[in-house]
Amino acid sequence: MVPLNLPKAPDMELNLPIMRLGLSCFGFSIPGSVTQHCADREPQPEPRRPIDTHALIRAAAKKHGVPAAFVKSIVAAESNFDCDAVSPKGAIGLMQLMPATAEEYGADPSIPEENVDAGTHYLRVLMDKYRKHPNSLKRVIAAYNAGPGRVDRYRGVPPFRETRAYVVRVLSLLRRYEKDSG
Repeated sequence: MVPLNLPKAPDMELNLPIMRLGLSCFGFSIPGSVTQHCADREPQPEPRRPIDTHALIRAAAKKHGVPAAFVKSIVAAESNFDCDAVSPKGAIGLMQLMPATAEEYGADPSIPEENVDAGTHYLRVLMDKYRKHPNSLKRVIAAYNAGPGRVDRYRGVPPFRETRAYVVRVLSLLRRYEKDSG
């Protein structure tokens, strides 16, 4: 076995996040000082239990009377089913809730169950608000992305490239998920 001799400047501490791998199969060994450094590190939090995202979506959809395929299309467009997603604008979780929206619905957006429930509840509110308007589904999707104030101001989907692309993407995903479930 060939020892791995790493050069070290006298005034620099070697601070590498090294995982304990079986490097001996490559002919390397890790000096004791490096493995000791790793052993001294604080333990990492236990990984979160696996989340059945589709079960969360079905439960919230049923509770709030929103089609599950619609909720699933929003989750896919917003976070690609990543519970830990955080946008540059500060939206959090599966349904990318802004902290103020999550608070309005009494949810902790970092808890997947609460995130999906609050996001689905918000979709229901938007569906009720726009149900009598032409192109109501497009308005709901646009309002979820850009906010209902902007949808109201423009009397429909706002002229923002991001919002228009988002509406097209969600509708495409919705058609796919409706076909899959039908």
